[in-house]
Amino acid sequence: MKTYHVDFFVNGEEYELDVPANKTALNIIRDMLDLTGAKEGCGAGECGACAMIVDGVLINGCLMLAPEMDGKHFETVEGFADEKGNLSPVQQSFIDHAALQCGYCTPGFIVSATALLRENPHPTREEITHYMSGNLCRCTGYKRIIEAIEDAAERMNGGAK
Repeated sequence: MKTYHVDFFVNGEEYELDVPANKTALNIIRDMLDLTGAKEGCGAGECGACAMIVDGVLINGCLMLAPEMDGKHFETVEGFADEKGNLSPVQQSFIDHAALQCGYCTPGFIVSATALLRENPHPTREEITHYMSGNLCRCTGYKRIIEAIEDAAERMNGGAK
């Protein structure tokens, strides 16, 4: 199998690896870097379990081939807590609102919600619902997830709606 040399960043840390041409960014980050927050749900970009932010843009890690990682900056759920281990407002809101069940899809929802709130700090409920439509959960209704995102937006904006 042909390999490619790639130099990229994940959560601010630089990596240089030789990666197989047939692997995805998700495979490399999970299997080679042992950052297991992003999950493979569908392998086809339909469920959002593998969500990550690449150069400021929300992507599905299962759709990016490993050789495409070269020069890119990745953010995964593992990188959202601060250096002291304090959770991000989105992470804390998901806990406070019990916006999870089994937790398999939760990292993808948190990454997607973070991307949304960076793009739109004051989303309406309809905008949240639309933006999060790329994330699927089999265990729970979406009510608590939407409430958690609304709460995170308020926390990030100093309580302003």
